Amino acid sequence: MIVGERKPMDEILAMLEGHSRVLVLACGGCVTVCLSGGEKQADELAALLRLAARKKRRPLTVDVDCITRQCDREFTANLKCDPAGYDAVLSIACGVGVGFMSELYPATPFLPGLNTTFYGASTASGIWQEYCYGCGDCLLAWTGGVCPIARCSKNLVNGACGGTNNGKCEVSREMDCAWHLIYERLEAAGRLEELRKVRPPRDWRLDRSGGARRLTQEELTDEEVGK
Repeated sequence: MIVGERKPMDEILAMLEGHSRVLVLACGGCVTVCLSGGEKQADELAALLRLAARKKRRPLTVDVDCITRQCDREFTANLKCDPAGYDAVLSIACGVGVGFMSELYPATPFLPGLNTTFYGASTASGIWQEYCYGCGDCLLAWTGGVCPIARCSKNLVNGACGGTNNGKCEVSREMDCAWHLIYERLEAAGRLEELRKVRPPRDWRLDRSGGARRLTQEELTDEEVGK
């Protein structure tokens, strides 16, 4: 899932400066699961905004709405509040939702209430950890399911480096060395021979260096690729 955390209130209030009618728009997808952008969090954020406005004697009307996903056009039909009726929409979806909704409602400022952090999984109650970087060239078949791009501080495809110490990364004593994890995973599977293979450099054309990426499933659409 995409994981994010709420922006500091000072930053949110600064973004909303000059806006007197605001919609806090929650998302029922990933950010609900990680307890940062769901309807409950939207209600809490709206209450904080109203309180801050009262303290500053600033006129501010704050409404709350939530749709299943802000990254799918079909769910916008479920909006109870029309974004066009507000000075600004404070979206607590991930950056994808903010960008997509801004495209659908170009006349209304959509402001990010979250800092999108990473693609992760829940490793314990209340804890999420990054597992994928979205690099476009997945290596998990060769690294025992441990992503060296997301979990190695240096994004090494041939590791480990000289900074690993007792299974920890030189960046932090609390951070596991990804290549130590890869070694343990491959050893447990009887596949240590994978570490003797030198992997070619990453194909950066598949990453972000080529601009915004696009995926088209031709069986689902008649749209021409690149149109």
